[in-house]
Amino acid sequence: MANFFTAVFYQPVLNLLVFLYNTVSFQDLGIAIVLMTAVIKLVFWPLGRSAIKSQKALQNLQPKMEALKKQYGDDKAGLSKATMDLYKDNNVNPFSSCLPLLIQLPFLFAVYRVFADGLHSKLDLVYPFLARPDVINTVSMGFLDLSKPNIILAILAGLTQFWQGKMLSTAKPAVDTPGSKDEGMAAIMNKQMLYFMPAITIFIGWSLPGGLTLYWFVLTLFTVIQQLITFRKKNNDSSLSGKTLEGEIIK
Repeated sequence: MANFFTAVFYQPVLNLLVFLYNTVSFQDLGIAIVLMTAVIKLVFWPLGRSAIKSQKALQNLQPKMEALKKQYGDDKAGLSKATMDLYKDNNVNPFSSCLPLLIQLPFLFAVYRVFADGLHSKLDLVYPFLARPDVINTVSMGFLDLSKPNIILAILAGLTQFWQGKMLSTAKPAVDTPGSKDEGMAAIMNKQMLYFMPAITIFIGWSLPGGLTLYWFVLTLFTVIQQLITFRKKNNDSSLSGKTLEGEIIK
């Protein structure tokens, strides 16, 4: 199993990083990491887009799900059926947001292992057709040592994590309507997670090698950009559909 992981996930990630380091990054590890993150993000772009849409749909349904929990109480069977009906009526698959992330997880772990092992200790895994550097300079841009933990990169990763969560958060209802109490509770829980996850990101990122934290920061930043593109496209499609429907009504 370890050999399979090394051959299928670990080795390709390591070789992609070495290739970028040797060529387009001018042997700057920081630039190589940014480029590697961009390549990985582009490869998984369709999966990421699907996960973003599903996460947003689930967030939008959260208030209604909280209302169902209050309505059915201890009736687990009734709650389960009502929840499935809610998903069906809104064309939401609760597992579609997890599957793309699960597929990407081995690659994320491979990146972690590459930096955790130390870049110099695994250079024997570089493919024969690639030039294998004798040493990889871990200092980026002349001052940023990516082999050591870096609090600034950890904070940047946490801030982008907050930005990403903010875009998906559920707002608290402004009008007191039936069920708004449950919706308000869901919004409060979402707000707690909004601050909790970035705090965890900073705490963990502070203890990791700077190269891995840089990867985490850039990957989250690309995810934010993908969310902006996905939501803008969805809003444009909704606007066009609304105009089409309005035109048909006028006719």
